[in-house]
Amino acid sequence: MFNGGVRRSGLEWFSSLPACLLLLSVVLFSTSSDLHNQMLQGGEQLWSGYYKLRLDPSEPTCNPGRNIDAAVAQELARSTLDDDPVAALLGAQEKDPADVRLAIERSVADCKAAHQSYDNLREQLTPGVKAYRAIELFIADLIAFGLASQRYILVLLVMLCAVTATLTRHHIAMRAMQTRLDYTVSYTLQTVANAMLLGSSLIFRQSSMGAETSVPSEDLLLHNVWITGFVCLTLASLYRLVRVPAGLAPGGTLNKAFFAVPLYTFMCLVSGTYFALIGHASGIGIYLGKMMDLADMFLNVGLYVWVGMMLKQTRLATLVFNLFRPWQMPPEMLAVVAVLVAAVPTAYTGASGIFVIAAGAVIYTELRAAGARRQLALAATAMSGSLGVVLRPCLLVVVIAYLNREVTTDELFGWGIWVLVLTAVMFATVALTVNRQSTFNLAPASRALPAMLRAFRPLIPYALVIMTVILFYRFVLNVHMDEFSAPRILPVIMLAILLYEHVSLKNARGKASGEINHQGLERSVRGATNDTTAEIGALLLLLGLSVSIGGVIERSQIMQALPQSFDSLWSAMALMVLVLVLVGMIMDAFGAVILVTATVATIAYASGIHPVHFWMVTLVAFELGYLSPPVALNHLLTRQVVGEAEVLTAQQQAGSFYQRHERIIMPLIAMSISLVLVAFVPLLFYA
Repeated sequence: MFNGGVRRSGLEWFSSLPACLLLLSVVLFSTSSDLHNQMLQGGEQLWSGYYKLRLDPSEPTCNPGRNIDAAVAQELARSTLDDDPVAALLGAQEKDPADVRLAIERSVADCKAAHQSYDNLREQLTPGVKAYRAIELFIADLIAFGLASQRYILVLLVMLCAVTATLTRHHIAMRAMQTRLDYTVSYTLQTVANAMLLGSSLIFRQSSMGAETSVPSEDLLLHNVWITGFVCLTLASLYRLVRVPAGLAPGGTLNKAFFAVPLYTFMCLVSGTYFALIGHASGIGIYLGKMMDLADMFLNVGLYVWVGMMLKQTRLATLVFNLFRPWQMPPEMLAVVAVLVAAVPTAYTGASGIFVIAAGAVIYTELRAAGARRQLALAATAMSGSLGVVLRPCLLVVVIAYLNREVTTDELFGWGIWVLVLTAVMFATVALTVNRQSTFNLAPASRALPAMLRAFRPLIPYALVIMTVILFYRFVLNVHMDEFSAPRILPVIMLAILLYEHVSLKNARGKASGEINHQGLERSVRGATNDTTAEIGALLLLLGLSVSIGGVIERSQIMQALPQSFDSLWSAMALMVLVLVLVGMIMDAFGAVILVTATVATIAYASGIHPVHFWMVTLVAFELGYLSPPVALNHLLTRQVVGEAEVLTAQQQAGSFYQRHERIIMPLIAMSISLVLVAFVPLLFYA
């Protein structure tokens, strides 16, 4: 996969390649568990009682040829009352010879059976069994090592990618660095925040070492990895602060410079200052350590981003858009189609922000190529991840059901379909009516349908590749494609697609003939991992600090200032909507779910709001929060993947207020109406 590595840059050697190996190890360990289960079942089918053959049998130490008469006589002689006056005083009874003989006979029989079983097991330990057993036990050890290493893999991935994002200026901020003042302010505060993270981790480690109970070596190693990572992160930001790049405009204003500071930096400064003021300086380190409790979830986030970046390296998105080009749809209708089609992959990426990072650039590029104006394409890109978070197998819904026993994934996914229909209708209505600038001159079906069928033909091999991987997992590993298995199956699917393109487009590699411009398997995986590394660093560090902000909100007891229950369902729901949108504006999805579960959810349940209804409202409110200024996380992520130049060009567009800010206003209108309907209409039926 990585031949030709001599052409890699230093950053690829020390960042992208290790990150790729870490992500592959996650897939390998999880797939090994599936393979091990099948090997255990296969071993039992091939050799009955295989579980006894997994280890070499131990030879029994008893004597099967023991003389029963002599043993009985010896036992009776040892228990004679005259030899034990104390026993006589205590009233001990003399042993019955028949009982003694029966016990010894049973013991000898058991001994013979043990020796017979030992001999049978040795006879069954054929070279084939030993070879099979060696492979099975190796995989079992690999799984055990993978489970024990999961937390370390996450920490290494977070710190490695965070350092990369720092060195490449890839952290998520409200605006890009454009002037020297922007650069200086941003990296000065990043250095302070990173030093604060380092100090908190050191204090956390020291307090753990000073506890009465001893710290396990695994936890101590984890502390040291965090500390080493934050040392590297602090040095990276300090290096960037000193090495000012050329090309930055002189001057700048302080107000705008603060908007160039990454969001994680603000979160760190706020939470770190708060914890220091209350005498709990290790607070950030503790809450970052809580990421380890959900290590598999955060690793899945990294895998989903990697999947999206590999998708960007394929022709798949272009071929899907080719299906709709024969209809000559106006840009507004094509934007609606793009958002609807994106709902399905969004469900598999787990959260809207992850999908925007993973596939936003592809959607924006294809919409622009189809003639969509920049504002419309940006609006659709930011909105592309907002509809599918309620569909199976969304990881966010799984986390909600895991943390809240009042709801199940079946209930949430069942009602999520109706929420998807509602939000899709609202977005389509706004997109096709409020600022439509084109006419509906669709191509006739007699011409468009045959062209659409021809465009579907190149997709057939991709469908076969996808089905082959899914069927392999289904029938060979007995793993269904669902919300739990998707994170480990999707990377394999994307690697299989890249391999197919490597073989099928080998002669067209590097020759940009229309849509065909494939660069080969190694370059595609390398390019995807290069993009993934910085994105994972920016996103996971933001997720981790979001958990810390949740800790500030929880410890400050802001939520306790709210009434713990309401007499009116309508008043309770109105307050819930307001609070949930505000939470969505300042926190990522997973951190927000953890916070809402511990605080707002209990108030909603106590007020009589149905748990399923509450979480449907929560999901829609979060999406509205991610689209709402001043933070508007999904718009920030859109700019991250589309590029600052495209966004600045769109902002300079002339026209009415709506037209100049369509990328912000259109999603807000659609999601606001959807939220009001989802929140209050069901109350009419059970209030």
